[in-house]
Amino acid sequence: MNFEVYSVLFFGLLFIVAFLYASVGHGGASGYLALMAFFSFAPEVMRPTALLLNIFVSFTAFIQYYRGNHFKWKLFWPFAIASFPAAFLGGLIVIDVKLYKLILGVLLLFCVIRLIGIKFNNNNKPKEQSLILSLIIGAAIGLFSGMIGIGGGIILSPVILLLHWGNMKQTAAVSALFILVNSISGMAGLLTKGIDVSNNMIVMIAIAFAGGLLGSYVGAIKATNSFLKTLLATVLLLASYKLLFT
Repeated sequence: MNFEVYSVLFFGLLFIVAFLYASVGHGGASGYLALMAFFSFAPEVMRPTALLLNIFVSFTAFIQYYRGNHFKWKLFWPFAIASFPAAFLGGLIVIDVKLYKLILGVLLLFCVIRLIGIKFNNNNKPKEQSLILSLIIGAAIGLFSGMIGIGGGIILSPVILLLHWGNMKQTAAVSALFILVNSISGMAGLLTKGIDVSNNMIVMIAIAFAGGLLGSYVGAIKATNSFLKTLLATVLLLASYKLLFT
């Protein structure tokens, strides 16, 4: 495969990944990591690159869902206040993440199975959110996300939905800002040690941002909760595959 075809294929897939993840309020780090692994990026480049792309895509996803009046501050802040320092700490930790990725991959498969059975309609009322449980969940997700270089949305989204603390679009809005906060915190942790990024970083950001902008618009404005549930299940399956097999 010549360089031009190689580049077009990579950038095209990058746009699709950003579009798909942003449509459900995610930044796409797990997808970017899988894509970069497939295209043989250097390991030291993959983690900071995924976090940078995550920041831009989750930002545009949050803006679109916020403009659609789907964001709930009350649902968001307990997760965020616990996850932010934990994600920074996780970014400082250098570990062998194979076991963690295996466990998360299996858990995501379980979440997909559970999500398929959730039905959404206009009469669904969210259950009362537990503050203590939210803080514990936020800290755990933040630490884990900082260690393996993801924003945490692939964990938070199914948790909120399975606990019935919000509907699909509220979950997407909260996840987008949660991912943005965690990604910035995780990047701050990496910057204390120095980072390497792709030479095509500016182009990658522009393409991912465009995909995220279009995807989040479709998710926040056009798509139904049921359709977004299907997209989220697809995203989780992709993330699970990446964690288990790449």
